[in-house]
Amino acid sequence: MAISNLFIMLGGLAVFLFGMNVMGNALERQADSRLRNILTHLTENPLLGFLWGLSTTAALQSSSAATVMVVGFVNSGLMNLSQAVGIIIGCNVGSTATSWLLTLAGLDGGSWPGIIAPLAAFIGILLYQFCRREYERSAGLVLLGFSVLLLGLGLISSAAAPLAANRSFSAMFSMLSNPILGVIAGAVLTAVLQSSSASIGILQALSVTGTITYTSAIPIIMGLNIGTCITALISSVGTNKNARRTAAIHLYFNLIGTAVFLLLFYSLDFLLQFSFADQAVTAVGIAAVHTIFNLFAAALLLPFHRTLERLAVLTIPDDREPERFQPLDERLFATPALAVERARAQTMEMANLARSTMLQAMSLVHHWDSDMARQISANEDQTDSYEDRLGTYLVRLSSHTLSVEDSHSVSVLLHTIGDFERIGDHAVNLLDSARELHSKGLVLPENTRSELSVLESAVQEILNNSIESFQHADLDLARKVEPLEDTIDDLVREMKNRHIQRLQSGEDTILQGFVLSDLLTNYERIADHCSNIAVALIEVAGGKFDTHEYLSKIKTEEPAEFRERSQFYHYRYALPGAETGKKAGGQI
Repeated sequence: MAISNLFIMLGGLAVFLFGMNVMGNALERQADSRLRNILTHLTENPLLGFLWGLSTTAALQSSSAATVMVVGFVNSGLMNLSQAVGIIIGCNVGSTATSWLLTLAGLDGGSWPGIIAPLAAFIGILLYQFCRREYERSAGLVLLGFSVLLLGLGLISSAAAPLAANRSFSAMFSMLSNPILGVIAGAVLTAVLQSSSASIGILQALSVTGTITYTSAIPIIMGLNIGTCITALISSVGTNKNARRTAAIHLYFNLIGTAVFLLLFYSLDFLLQFSFADQAVTAVGIAAVHTIFNLFAAALLLPFHRTLERLAVLTIPDDREPERFQPLDERLFATPALAVERARAQTMEMANLARSTMLQAMSLVHHWDSDMARQISANEDQTDSYEDRLGTYLVRLSSHTLSVEDSHSVSVLLHTIGDFERIGDHAVNLLDSARELHSKGLVLPENTRSELSVLESAVQEILNNSIESFQHADLDLARKVEPLEDTIDDLVREMKNRHIQRLQSGEDTILQGFVLSDLLTNYERIADHCSNIAVALIEVAGGKFDTHEYLSKIKTEEPAEFRERSQFYHYRYALPGAETGKKAGGQI
């Protein structure tokens, strides 16, 4: 083989892999916005999972990318292990689509496939250069990547053609007709390239030499399917147990499928003496073998999906102590919409934890419980951990290309996680006040306890409104938060005035006053953070973010809606003995 041909082959390989990468990235961007909706409809029905895996891999043109994505989904909790089994099997079958597309390169000598690459390139550059819509430009990149891929494949084929007369090359493939050596060679090639589609393409390009027989090609193709598992196995390092089990299921599917298929093939060949076995394989023949194997393995193992799952659990057993769940996985950055969805779900968990911690702390003010006090401290540590992980994750995610909707979501999350964490901090402050009451044997006067119950009811409502508006992106509910925050400010102010009056009359003591002042300050700060959360939702939805400007405008101009809601909450949360005037009716 001339040195020039070697350089052409290496250059063709580089062009081929580059084209595959361009096409795959563009297809991922196209699929990203749809994956979130598809995931919500997945069930543990293996057939539905199989169809999802097949279609996703066919769309992405990469089983490695699809299986790594599934590992990330399982690790992040977006998908469970039972759902993943059918999807993994579908991914293997879907990978065969690429081998059929590569036959369009005209490797078998046909003339019409030769116009596919230039035609795809021409249409692709028109879409990419002259269209402004994102999906049209992405479609252009897909076509450009596909044309570059075919060009690279053509270069490999043309450089490999002289190998037909090379005895060493023929001897090498004769040796690979040994099923064990063929499987190992195919597995190593795919493990190096990290893509079974690329390996299949190279094998198809080399088939133009006419020296590769079906007997040699079949074990190599089996090995290519096994080798593609290395990507998912590497991806699963450092993940939770179910994610590692998902990668193991991918490996077991191909190992068991290969063993049964080769045993059946060589047994039938021994009995029937297949006439095609020693014939030269073509690009179409390679695609056909690749497809038949994966369909055979799917038909064989899909009915036994539970057995595959149990085998994976047996290989990677549960620990006696439950492992700490890793909720945020940067593998999801390949599909930003799902990464945003996972971050939102984790933020919601953080919000609910902060709320439950706050309610526990409120109850301690009235009834001390040592076990609950320890739980509050543990919850606050967990809330801090949430903020650290989410903050880092969202900052890294924001550096990726995001849709307008996802960009808004990331902005809201970045603005709100700090407020949820501060609510947890204020719960600990309430715990400190409750501990002081308990340790010093202090009892708040009946009047103070009655007033506190009114304030705490208002704080509970503003906390619920802010969290529920965040959960459902409910702007109407978010707009109810600021009038209630205004009411809480007035309640705190009035309670401080009443306490001063009781101090002067001797009804309250200074020690009680210190504790009460801390309680009131923390309740007021909690309401402020709830207001920040609601304002973030409203402002980001409007395409801007300026909390000070929004609040100043609301409180200086006082729109009719704000005044009505504020008046409603003032009546609802009037302190005992307060002059309320005419009673407000209805709901807001």
